[in-house]
Amino acid sequence: MSHTEHEEPILRTSPARIGKMLAILLGIMIIGGAIFFLNYDYWNSYLPTAGKIQEAGAAGNHAPGQGQVTGKTINVNLAFVESSDFKVYAFNTISLSDPNHNPTINANVGDKIVIDVKNSGKSFHAFAITNSATGPGPAIDGTTVGTADNPMKPGSSGEATFVPSAAGTYYYICAVPGHRELGMEGKIIVAAGSGASAASGAEVKPTGNKVEFTVSFVMSVDFKQYAFDALPGQPGSNADIKVKSGDTVTIHVKNDSKSFHAFGVVTDPTDPSSVVWNSAFGTPDNPMKPGKTGDVTFVAGAPGTYHYICTVPGHAALGMDAKFIVE
Repeated sequence: MSHTEHEEPILRTSPARIGKMLAILLGIMIIGGAIFFLNYDYWNSYLPTAGKIQEAGAAGNHAPGQGQVTGKTINVNLAFVESSDFKVYAFNTISLSDPNHNPTINANVGDKIVIDVKNSGKSFHAFAITNSATGPGPAIDGTTVGTADNPMKPGSSGEATFVPSAAGTYYYICAVPGHRELGMEGKIIVAAGSGASAASGAEVKPTGNKVEFTVSFVMSVDFKQYAFDALPGQPGSNADIKVKSGDTVTIHVKNDSKSFHAFGVVTDPTDPSSVVWNSAFGTPDNPMKPGKTGDVTFVAGAPGTYHYICTVPGHAALGMDAKFIVE
């Protein structure tokens, strides 16, 4: 072969093979996308865990949940402050002689304590209420503003609500490690009060009467309507459940939707953690899969109007919220 001749190029692939490869890749993307979007509600149902306050102390040292509101509201303003040399940390003022320094909050069981929190310091802080006398927690659900991993920036503000379910001493603190020890700690003294029994959601003596109900989670095909038993506007949608105090109640729970759900009777439908009487079936972190069924049995407590909801965050607000009436 002369030096003027050129060898024919060696083809490493072919148009047909490229087409097959692209078809395979496209198929993988389509299938992956379908799996993701069909389970979108599940992926979106979890609260971020990185920002949760770590549970300190011995095993089983859990903070109590929120209680049932009895009618009284206590408004409190608290601000994070530090000394100029960052050696003293406190709420409202660093002056120990000032009565507004880490003020003690007095309340009764069932009182609604609404705390407006502001970061008036130059550092980063996170607000929480706990029943633990030391350390950063565990925090009582619904009482945090910011977290140790995602704290409040200087100048930012927020609101925390606490409805104590039991008498005792609680603490409002900065949950950023070390800040409580530097002085950011105040007490909440809770007395039993006249509404303690109703507010605590305490168990009552069973009457022996047994009742059963069936509740199913349903959703529209476009995932825009959430409800129990039937979609909004249809007969039987979000029907009231009425029982007597002391009844032994069995709820047959069915997930007839294509998403993930969890059941519970709560005192506050905006707070999925306010479940009473051990009435939960499934949890936001371990929900019921589509098509699954199960039963939960509990004794109905003090008379009042409660709610049965899907405790996966956001689902009650989307429609899975109905009345549970105890007479």
